[in-house]
Amino acid sequence: MMKNSGNTILVTGGGSGIGREYAQRWHDAGNIVIVAGRTVSDLEETAKGRENIHVRQLDVSDAGQVASFAAKLIEDFPALNVLMNNAGIMPYEDITQARDLSDAKKVISINLMGPICLTDALIDHLRHADDAVLINVSSGLAFVPMPKAATYSATKAAIHSYTVSLRKLLEGQVEVIELAPPGVQTELTPGQSHREGYMPLGDFISESMAQFAQDPTPEEVLVDNVKPLRHAEKDGSFDEKLDMIASR
Repeated sequence: MMKNSGNTILVTGGGSGIGREYAQRWHDAGNIVIVAGRTVSDLEETAKGRENIHVRQLDVSDAGQVASFAAKLIEDFPALNVLMNNAGIMPYEDITQARDLSDAKKVISINLMGPICLTDALIDHLRHADDAVLINVSSGLAFVPMPKAATYSATKAAIHSYTVSLRKLLEGQVEVIELAPPGVQTELTPGQSHREGYMPLGDFISESMAQFAQDPTPEEVLVDNVKPLRHAEKDGSFDEKLDMIASR
């Protein structure tokens, strides 16, 4: 199981939304937390008034930067034992006609290659750390896609699959957990933090953190709101859920 306190935790995408809330809750529970992201001022806002939250700038889409970041991080925080791959972007797109693919490439670079590169850069350290945990943040959209965010949904499906492989291969060495949020009221997309039908951020954090505290910690942390998507294929409601998401 994941320890409640006494960890040294790296959270990417720690300057807002889910990453910020997790970082602050984990800090307040007695953990050392490093928040990483592209915008230092946002990270500093996360760390404000919390002496054991440390700020590090990182663009996970820059593979060279990830490697040097990881080396320095291990040097500065040799007790690092938890990695939360949370950084992600979700632009809407029209995939029904020829277009500029730079947005799609950026989504793949940040949402998929970012976690793969950072995990690769830290895996040798984590395999030898006590109570090591790797948390990958996917999405309910990994299981039923949102057509207007097709590349985002595809990267999250890939993260789910990659996490399953990591869990199998790291069995007995690193605990591998997938956190699959539903639609949560954050600014992942413009206006989403006030969008009706999305889960309030505080409720999501409280419900999901209660699962992290379970013994054993679930392999997939799933709040009740996301279970209809996670299990849509198994329970025969996939087409219905897809139509519902496509109409949003």
